[in-house]
Amino acid sequence: MRFTTIFFDLDDTLYPPSTGLWKSIKGRMNMYMRERLGISEDDVSQLREQYFKMYGTTLRGLQERHNVDKEEFLAFVHDLPLKDYLTPNPVVRDIIASLGTRNLIFTNADIHHAQRVLAELQLADLFETVIDVNAVAPYCKPMPESFAIAMELANEPDPRKCVLIDDLPRTTRAALNVGMASLLYGCDEPCADASGVFTDWNHLPILLGDK
Repeated sequence: MRFTTIFFDLDDTLYPPSTGLWKSIKGRMNMYMRERLGISEDDVSQLREQYFKMYGTTLRGLQERHNVDKEEFLAFVHDLPLKDYLTPNPVVRDIIASLGTRNLIFTNADIHHAQRVLAELQLADLFETVIDVNAVAPYCKPMPESFAIAMELANEPDPRKCVLIDDLPRTTRAALNVGMASLLYGCDEPCADASGVFTDWNHLPILLGDK
């Protein structure tokens, strides 16, 4: 295998969107904006998406425009009973364990949420470390600076030896732009935003050239 290092996204990648967890997290973001910032119901969803597109994450937009406390926001939006959403998937575990690469989480969430999710999915021991939104601050995916920091933290200076697996086309495209390979999870149709696509984890070793 020509790749040494795989950066895995967390939410809606290590578990499918059908769990509803990310939808509930976005609901908590809306609630925070309504209850803590006094933004009207009519404006919340549009403003959240606007900040997401402009700043990379809703949090970054709220920090820039509303001076929110980062730790308070993250604790609020992730305050959900993960066991009600997530179930360990032995196929995902077996595939990742078989890869023979250095595996890291690269997420725009914080490390506390990542650790809770990995524990619930029973995957924590498969990842060398978690590169979270704080580790790459003041940047975040899909900003190119965040990829540079992630590679530095992974001690892998050659992007050609790296793969990013993510569920967002804008992020897999950003990985391509910095010289990495990228795989778009949750998509069946080939697209220009990623090196490959998959919905079945059994296909991952093939896409990586390991089979």
